[in-house]
Amino acid sequence: MTDTTERDDPAASGWVHIEDEGFIATVGPLYVRDGVYAFRASQKHANLIGVVHGGMLMSFADRAMGVTAMAAADGANCVTIQLEMKFLEAGRMDDWLTCESIVVKRTGSLVFMRGEVRDGERLVATGDGVWKILRSRKG
Repeated sequence: MTDTTERDDPAASGWVHIEDEGFIATVGPLYVRDGVYAFRASQKHANLIGVVHGGMLMSFADRAMGVTAMAAADGANCVTIQLEMKFLEAGRMDDWLTCESIVVKRTGSLVFMRGEVRDGERLVATGDGVWKILRSRKG
């Protein structure tokens, strides 16, 4: 279990709320601190057996790794072209789940990523994916 301050008042622990009016607004709130993303699991994230839905974990990892991919692509927009998740343990209600992402490799057009979703030291899921670096069209 994680620090109750992070669960109850993420800003007091240095977490910054991610402003997003799209899909993330529906499943969030999400937070970021030092390149690590986080959210507190609540009932709206539950599956039929009362643990965090795998789709939520994938959406969360996709956002965290995607933003990291865009930073690796010097700020260019990137889109997910492949994402594989392995669910190792259940995310539970009230867990403070974090995702740390690493760039495995960047080419001229792709960013290869790896991410870990954790509740404190407990590894909940891992993800590997590929992001396409978008180029603006001329003309």
